[in-house]
Amino acid sequence: MGWWQLNADTLARSRFVISPIAETFACLKLLHAGEGAHPGEQQWLRTHLPAYRARLAADPVTARLVETGLGRDWIADFLTPTPRNGEGFAQEVARVRSTPADAARAHLRMSLAGPLPAVLDRDDLPERGAALLEWVWEEAVRPYWARRLRVLEADVVARTAQVSRGGWASVLDSLRPGRTRWLGENRLQINLHEYPPREISGAEMLFVPVTPQRHGWVAWEEGERYAVIYPCAGVLTDTGERAVPTGLGALLGATRAEVLVLLDCPMSTTQLTAVTGQALGSVGRHLRVLREAGLVARRRAGRSVLYARTAAGEVLVEAGAGVRATPLRPPGGTGRR
Repeated sequence: MGWWQLNADTLARSRFVISPIAETFACLKLLHAGEGAHPGEQQWLRTHLPAYRARLAADPVTARLVETGLGRDWIADFLTPTPRNGEGFAQEVARVRSTPADAARAHLRMSLAGPLPAVLDRDDLPERGAALLEWVWEEAVRPYWARRLRVLEADVVARTAQVSRGGWASVLDSLRPGRTRWLGENRLQINLHEYPPREISGAEMLFVPVTPQRHGWVAWEEGERYAVIYPCAGVLTDTGERAVPTGLGALLGATRAEVLVLLDCPMSTTQLTAVTGQALGSVGRHLRVLREAGLVARRRAGRSVLYARTAAGEVLVEAGAGVRATPLRPPGGTGRR
């Protein structure tokens, strides 16, 4: 297994960062795989996969670059610049484009674990990689970025609250279950590959959420900055239809019932806003009514306030579960224009 050695100060100074290019590269991986993890991703693929495949069919060199760069066990480093706090997409993709051609070829050879095909022995690989990432951003990410940003911010809120409840070990174990794990003795497992350990104490440590559910990786600038890119919480990203018991919807109103159904695990108002697509004020009013009725309780976790169903709320939801459910429309944004 691959692992990083880091001291307590490095972990204490670590931060969550949102990166447009990390989201874009995760979407590129999703397009290349062509298989969604939930209805929202499947709808998004139906919308954008034909154009992606047509673009690669018209540009065989870039198609080979993507196939090689994604690799089986190792992603070509120049395609995944390590996120930096506060950078926008244009700044991030400029770092891809500025990669020296020799370095890009070396990264691809490492991804292949072998010699580079003749078709990729050329100097315009960084430009081609940057251009493809720009296409994915403009066509398939940017139209949905406002909602995706809310989802990513909600995940950061949830992870920060988790740190205050269970410590960093609980967060690290949950980022990519089965892959990331706190091993003790200042060791963080980052994947299941047999790579040599890296000493990263004193460097900047970043955790970067993305919405595609089956895609994560690590990136670094040697000795300076290390990042774990991980799929954010599934409850936030699945934009498929959620079913609310008909009777519960009639009793509480469909949108208020949806909020109650979602609170089977603690969530903040930011998370609920991202998941439901409702306005923040509307979510707040629903929560106030549910609290006054004794169906929801709240508690503080660090700087966040989390809401969850009470025992009475559980009984009400379970009682309605046996009644025919009415599907609610998915929240606007991801997976549709």
